[in-house]
Amino acid sequence: GDFSGQLLAYLSLGPIFIIVGFVTLIIFKRELHTISFLGGLVCNEGVNWLIKNVIREPRPCEEAHSTVTTKYGMPSSHSQFMWFFSVYSFLFLYLRMHQTNNARFLDLLWRHVLSICLVTVALLVSYSRVYLLYHTWSQVLYGGVAGSIMAIAWFAFTQEILTPLFPRIAAWPISEFFLIRDTSLIPNILWFEYTVTRAEARNRQRKLGTKLQ
Repeated sequence: GDFSGQLLAYLSLGPIFIIVGFVTLIIFKRELHTISFLGGLVCNEGVNWLIKNVIREPRPCEEAHSTVTTKYGMPSSHSQFMWFFSVYSFLFLYLRMHQTNNARFLDLLWRHVLSICLVTVALLVSYSRVYLLYHTWSQVLYGGVAGSIMAIAWFAFTQEILTPLFPRIAAWPISEFFLIRDTSLIPNILWFEYTVTRAEARNRQRKLGTKLQ
């Protein structure tokens, strides 16, 4: 009968939904930056596992959750995952996707709204781990700090080290075979894909109209 607990339990499944979303996005988009983002999430999980097994701080109520995969709780993997995702997405929105049209107000508005949503979800997922007795406040706090630091470091690594290599990687025969592409030089990929798709659709419509006449 605990509606809040049930809602928070569903929210704590956020990392699973995000991973499924990334796999789906990679299958359909096959873009190197998206692959790198997923690689950062996997690396972040590896760091979390390493820290947990070094510190070995137990969960607050080990006997209450017999299904957890590890008895260690410092730092919270959910909190670290969500803050990595949120901080990296924030950096991507404001540093990677630049303004390309005249709708400056609307462009900034949707970025601000999306950023607020990302932070809100990260906070709720972090809170859910304490509410559901999986972690203490300190475990959640350090998880958030670790995830944020990892996100900043991975974003810098991607921008400064990996991005210059993306054109070369995209030219590999195996990349061409799997249709893997590099869109790092396109400031706003959403706007670019929208305008290119719209122009191509209109062009095909004109050709179709000409044939039917």
